[in-house]
This record gives sequence, C-alpha cells and structure tokens, in this order.
Amino acid sequence: MLNNRIIYLTGLPRAGSTLLCQLLAHHPEIYSPGYSSPLCPTLTGLRYSLSDSDFWLAQLDVDFNRSYQRLLNAFQGFINGWFAETDKSWVVDKNRGWLQHLETVGHLDPDFKMVVCIRELGQIYGSIEAQHQKTLLLDFPDHLANLSRYGRAENLFGNSGVVGTPLRSIEALQDIDSQLQQHLFYIVFEDLLSEPQRVMQSLMQWLGLPPIDLDFQNLTVQPHESDSYYRFKYPHQTYSALYKPKQHLIPTRIQADLQQQFTWFYQTFYPGLLEGGES
Repeated sequence: MLNNRIIYLTGLPRAGSTLLCQLLAHHPEIYSPGYSSPLCPTLTGLRYSLSDSDFWLAQLDVDFNRSYQRLLNAFQGFINGWFAETDKSWVVDKNRGWLQHLETVGHLDPDFKMVVCIRELGQIYGSIEAQHQKTLLLDFPDHLANLSRYGRAENLFGNSGVVGTPLRSIEALQDIDSQLQQHLFYIVFEDLLSEPQRVMQSLMQWLGLPPIDLDFQNLTVQPHESDSYYRFKYPHQTYSALYKPKQHLIPTRIQADLQQQFTWFYQTFYPGLLEGGES
C-alpha cells in the first residue's frame, strides 16, 4: 500500500516535462520538486540485484508466496520512504525511464497515473541543435559534437539515442493491455503552450483533482536540475511567465526522414503535419 498518489511524469526530452512540473507545483494538493528523480533506476537496480542473489532465491524456494509478498511490501515501503518528506496527498516523480517499466509500475501501484509529454520531433531536434550551436566547445555526453547535423539527428533518434529510446517506448505502449493504457495521459507540448488553462484543467479532471486557476504570467520559478550533468546540451530552466519558444528551422531532409521513420507518431499525434496535410 502506497501512502501517496504518484504522478509518474515521463515522455520525450525537450517536450515540456520541466514546465509541467512547475505548473503542477502550484496545486495545493501536489508535491512537485521539479527535477528528475532517481527513484525509477533505483527500484529497477534493486530488482536486478535481488534477482541475482542466490540467498534471496533460496528464500523463494522455501516459501514463494510469503517471500514474494515480502518483496512487494519492501518495494512499496521504499517508495513510501522516498516521499516521507511531504504530507501532501499527491507527489510528482519525473523520469523518462518510467515509460519502459509501465507494467512494473502497475504491479506496485495498481491505480497509478502516468503523464507522458510529447512534442513534434523536428522541433525536439531543433531545440537540441540550437543549444548545441550556443555551446560548440562542449561535447554531448554521448559525443555527438563531431558529427554532421544529419549524423547527430540519426544518433539522437537511434534505438539507444536520447530521443529514440523514449520514443520507441511510447511506440511500444500500443502493445500493452488496454486497461493499462487507461492509466496514461498524453500532454502535447504545443497544446500546453497554446491553451495552457484548458490542458491543465483536463489533466486535473483526469487525476480527479479540483481545478486550479493559474496565472501563467506570474509563475513560481523552481530550482532546476543540474545541467552540467548533460554538458549544458539539455537545459532545464524554468521561468516566471509562460512563453512560446521560437519555431526552429529544420533541414528539409531531416524533417522528411523523421516523418517517414516515425509515421506512427505523426499519425497518432500530428496527423496534420504528414505530407499533404496542413499544420
């Protein structure tokens, strides 16, 4: 049994998760620290370690049901301890890794709520590339600085890329049980910026929380997570007012390749941007 209702905040990079943390923090019933949490990799690391422990596996041999229930209680107890600092009923835990562990989340927290942030792929690439041009003397954590713009895009959206990994996790969500899918709420970055009040009201309604009337020109600025960890290529700064970032100009070849390679994504979230459609 978990003591708090958790909003598992996840999605694509540069897609508004930091902004959403900032907005959620204004709700009186929500505790939202505003930066990425290591809870997800900590839990998966614990599972990995215990599953390789001969001593623990021997306990399962003796009494599987009791031992497994003890394991479930221990994981839930760890989560409770993680959020013991707050007395608010709802907490936000932000990590892109939650996308890859949806079924585990459902096992530990059957009534979970997962919010998935998405953004048009060309603009995600454009945001990253624009930041790189401001910091050319600093390499990416995965050493992409010496590549061409096309090469960087290929790596960013590759199977193990910083965008490609969560993107493929989102694609895999179509294969999960329909009941699990009902625990997902998608936030489209462009909608959040153009109609923030409507999007936030819809999210509050889905969460079962009372709505809040936000002043989007007078927001509380949160301390952001370390950008040095990402070599200052993926900044996480928050601002006191909501503003629309400028539209990035994307090379035609890169934009066309993204729409061709990830047609499913555009068909689902941006059908108007496919060839022959209107934005």
